[in-house]
Amino acid sequence: MSLFWIAAALLSALALAFVLTPLLRVWVRASADISQEAVNIGIYRDQLRELDADLASGSITGDQYARARADIESRVLEESARSDGAGAPPAATRTLAATLALALPVAAFSLYLAIGTPSALDPEAVKPPVEESHPLSADQIAGMVEKLAARLKEEPGNVEGWVMLARSYGVLRRFAEAAQAYGRASSLRPDDAQLMVDHADALAMAQGRSLDGEPERLIAKAVGIDPANVKARLLAGTVAFEKRDFAGAVAHWRAALDRLPPDAQEMAESIRASITEAETKAGTGSGAGRAAAPAEAPAAAPAGKSGISGTVSLAPALAARAAPEDVVFIFARAAEGPRMPVAILRKQVKDLPLEFRLDDSMAMSPGATLSAAGRLVVGARVSRSGNAIPKPGDLEALSGPVAANASGLTLTIDKVVQ
Repeated sequence: MSLFWIAAALLSALALAFVLTPLLRVWVRASADISQEAVNIGIYRDQLRELDADLASGSITGDQYARARADIESRVLEESARSDGAGAPPAATRTLAATLALALPVAAFSLYLAIGTPSALDPEAVKPPVEESHPLSADQIAGMVEKLAARLKEEPGNVEGWVMLARSYGVLRRFAEAAQAYGRASSLRPDDAQLMVDHADALAMAQGRSLDGEPERLIAKAVGIDPANVKARLLAGTVAFEKRDFAGAVAHWRAALDRLPPDAQEMAESIRASITEAETKAGTGSGAGRAAAPAEAPAAAPAGKSGISGTVSLAPALAARAAPEDVVFIFARAAEGPRMPVAILRKQVKDLPLEFRLDDSMAMSPGATLSAAGRLVVGARVSRSGNAIPKPGDLEALSGPVAANASGLTLTIDKVVQ
């Protein structure tokens, strides 16, 4: 608070300097003129006394005396005329300057009290309530979302508000309401491919993660509007894959892969794994998404000879963040080299905790088997979208490097993908 008043005093002083400087200059100049006038009049009086003395002593004649006196009187009149046109008297100028010096700070302070916020200078007054430092409860979050929904009834054209409401409903897993909010936002921006594909995603979640029907139509339209939209391409590939159009799925996923930022390596590996799976099912293997297979693929070891086994469970602290129908991917990938899974198993959250086994029969490519990968990292991921590509908000657990025949592993899903 003291810094505020120091700054206010300095600014007031600066303002006074601008206002008073011209007045002080006038006062100084006027004072100097008055002093010079007084000196001149004193000189004229001395000259008159000397003139009277010369006349009395007979040094000058009467005519000379008369001419000299007339000359002195003429100069006195001229001096008086100059002083009459000199402007405001020094006393008046000094009074005006003093009045402004007092009135300006008082007026500024009064104006601040009238329209300012003096209470903001009190640290105790602006300190946030203690309870605000605590995390918001689910009921509080739901209340804030309902307030936003009520406000949007009065502002139906607020696109950003509808998008925020849709995302909030998504966090609360109220997917039907999220789809409706995305629909309102998309109707206000009919050519926004991202809104369109978000709308399709929410609709799919609301109808049991199925992309059939309206979600499929919206995804196709979004791809047509913006072929470079990564999410639209990924979902379009999923639609094609589910329809067993593996070539179409590969085309969409390659387009998404080409547009990923350089730092999205984990997502890129997941997309490559999906491309490899689609190519395998299609009976092709020359795509950029799969690892090059050797000329002679090693024979797969019999199931049970090489394999990794253990248990997977979900940490109680994260149980509220997963729905029973959410997909759980259990996978193994090489500890060094490509991050593409060499074996993968698909389950659901409602199956947890569960015992698992990964072996060569679960390989995603004949040329990339679990027994040939050396040391492996085993992971389990809860995918809220049902897609193998990790997304922020998914839940995950990863082991350290283990051998291809490790057993008794314990994976606890306790981390949130950022």
